[in-house]
Amino acid sequence: MKMDAKIKVPVPHSLKPKVMLWTDVSYSDMEEIDKMLSIPELESALCRVFRVDTPEPRRGVQLELYVQTVLFCRESSFNREQTSALLSIIKCVHQANTETSLNNMEQCFEYCSELLLCHSVRRPPFSINLFSSEEVTHILKYIHDTYIRHYNLYKYIFTPQVQLDLSLSYSGMPEEDDPTIEDSAVPDVEKVMENESEAAQEKDQFPETQETLTTEPEGATLGSKSELKAMIQQEFREEMMLVFGQLEQRLKESADQLNITLASIQPNLQGKK
Repeated sequence: MKMDAKIKVPVPHSLKPKVMLWTDVSYSDMEEIDKMLSIPELESALCRVFRVDTPEPRRGVQLELYVQTVLFCRESSFNREQTSALLSIIKCVHQANTETSLNNMEQCFEYCSELLLCHSVRRPPFSINLFSSEEVTHILKYIHDTYIRHYNLYKYIFTPQVQLDLSLSYSGMPEEDDPTIEDSAVPDVEKVMENESEAAQEKDQFPETQETLTTEPEGATLGSKSELKAMIQQEFREEMMLVFGQLEQRLKESADQLNITLASIQPNLQGKK
């Protein structure tokens, strides 16, 4: 028995960066958001703007994501245009993450970087210079520390869990629903009575021999089935450990690549600027 341990991660579709100014949050929405000073008021305003209607705990987590983004923009002294664009960028990155249950961290971070580039270089109508290179670096660090670092938690909360439905079949062994087994399992009543009568007579003549002949093959059969079951379980455990090991290695490589990309994003942005 052999299992295919290769893991394939599909690339999310339709991840095309574009200018997000006033896409989700209009100017009048930003006026209302600026008036909200308390966290409950901000949550109420953002819930209406983004039409958050998911049940708990998703609703609370999603609103917390938007509220913290608004607070970050206020601490960074961003204007209304910058705040509106960054809220839409956060929303798009979150949607890219939660559209699949499998790991797409590298694609999400690359998509986030491309969205920020669309708002840091003046090339109408494809991009605008809404953020400076220093502000882009500051935003990338914020997204990495608050979202990418907790990427797996967002994935766990907002996507359905993947379950393994495993079905095993073994060559040379009859299936339980085999009709031939059901037919053979129904004995002929007359033959059973004749066999029982003959067995009783033989048992009276050779009691010790009969017990030996009937018990030894049955024990041998049970022993062989137990050994087969133990071999199958051992093989299955080894293959599953191999799959888990490859999955952990892939997650580690994605995290390392993410850190390398974050360290090199600042000089790249300055060069394109």
